[in-house]
Amino acid sequence: MFLTISTTGTPERPATDLGFLLHKHPDKAQTFSTSHGTAHVFYPEASAERCTAALLLEVDPVALVRRGKGKGRGGAPDAALAQYVNDRPYAASSLLSVAMSTVFKSALNGACRAMPERAEAPLPLRIEVPALPARGGAELVDKLFAPLGWTTVDAVAVPLDERFPEWGDSRYVRLVLEGELRLADALRQLYVLLPVLDDAKHYWVAPDEVDKLLRAGEGWLAGHPEQKLITSRYLSRRWGLTRQAMERLELVRLAETDDLEVESVDNAVDETTDTEEKPVPLAERRRAAILEALRAAGANRVLDLGCGQGQLVQALLKDVRFTEIVGVDVSMRALTVAARRLKLDRMGERQAGRVTLRQGALTYTDKQLKGYDAAVLSEVIEHLDLPRLPALEYAVFGSARPRTVLVTTPNVEYNVRWETLPAGHVRHGDHRFEWTRAEFRDWAEQVSRRHGYAVEFVPVGPEDPEVGPPTQMAVFTMTTTQETTKEAKAA
Repeated sequence: MFLTISTTGTPERPATDLGFLLHKHPDKAQTFSTSHGTAHVFYPEASAERCTAALLLEVDPVALVRRGKGKGRGGAPDAALAQYVNDRPYAASSLLSVAMSTVFKSALNGACRAMPERAEAPLPLRIEVPALPARGGAELVDKLFAPLGWTTVDAVAVPLDERFPEWGDSRYVRLVLEGELRLADALRQLYVLLPVLDDAKHYWVAPDEVDKLLRAGEGWLAGHPEQKLITSRYLSRRWGLTRQAMERLELVRLAETDDLEVESVDNAVDETTDTEEKPVPLAERRRAAILEALRAAGANRVLDLGCGQGQLVQALLKDVRFTEIVGVDVSMRALTVAARRLKLDRMGERQAGRVTLRQGALTYTDKQLKGYDAAVLSEVIEHLDLPRLPALEYAVFGSARPRTVLVTTPNVEYNVRWETLPAGHVRHGDHRFEWTRAEFRDWAEQVSRRHGYAVEFVPVGPEDPEVGPPTQMAVFTMTTTQETTKEAKAA
């Protein structure tokens, strides 16, 4: 991938001053190591009238695969083939941004001991990027760069194949920027907007990316009309980080409007006093949703299938309307922990008569589980291999047949909102799968049709307008008796 920076000058202010500002001598070709390849800086032309600095990044495809695996939010597009074929060695992207921050670090910071006044002054600049991925096309390129002081923003779409014009244009553009800007400002804009236009990063976006964005966006991002799009894409659409960045940018905008320091605007909180409400944990929200659904169903005798360490059983015991509670789990160790949690050995006789803990495999039928008002499978099905789901389905819906069945499972679409969850990973190491909302709905509707139940879907946790809630719950209600179901199947 390739980028050139050109400027013009006069005998009094020669263009070769660009070498001082970039801290790279025009008479030398220099080489720098980066995490994914080698960066070269050289000057195709260097005279008092015109000077051009070129940055060439040679990406090591093997290092790219080893470090990034070609997957995840920051991986190359077309992830299924990314380990074999991708555009990363050729098209300007976050790889080039990282190389710029390594090679032109002092210039990005606006530092130049030899010519501090030149670093602070605008220069006539021409920047060219021959191959720039632009998700949004030339129109988006113009929207991003035009408000930043460039007199010329020329983004020409690159055809898929010049020999076959009927194939149309690719998603790449040849970008030329011209205008009078400080060199540091121009480099910072490129540092942010190259990966924004590519709409992908080659590395995991951690919380410190917010600070990087705000540093690079100082002086131009807070008032940019496309601020939200830039922030969201730069942070790989991580909602929590995007919100944090947007809030901080709004403080910057307010401070600039009133000509104040940001610290003087953001002074409404006494740091010695903790007045912030703690967010309710998702596990607690899930138990609350389950209890509400059980009460709405009028259930008194409840099965907690896959009860684990007994958190839901403990919550059920606190409500006297649940007269019989049976916790079932295949793990004796989990049941031992549950017994300690519930203090079964010290529980009063009356209370102890309401609860039973039993070892059992949920993929096998058990006559002792028949006749209950409700059964709960909370965060259970995703721990089974998919081929074993039909056995669990029959054991619960075909054999035990409680009037109501509640099933909760993670919504995999929401995983992009978890700040600490690496891309492509499930929420728990033992999860064999995690379903989208459509996949869960399809499975639940098939189960309900096969076994004579109606099903409704309830979101659990804060519902995101794009990816839905973190947990999805299906509420199955029996509509036919077992005899009716058998007759229907026979017919």
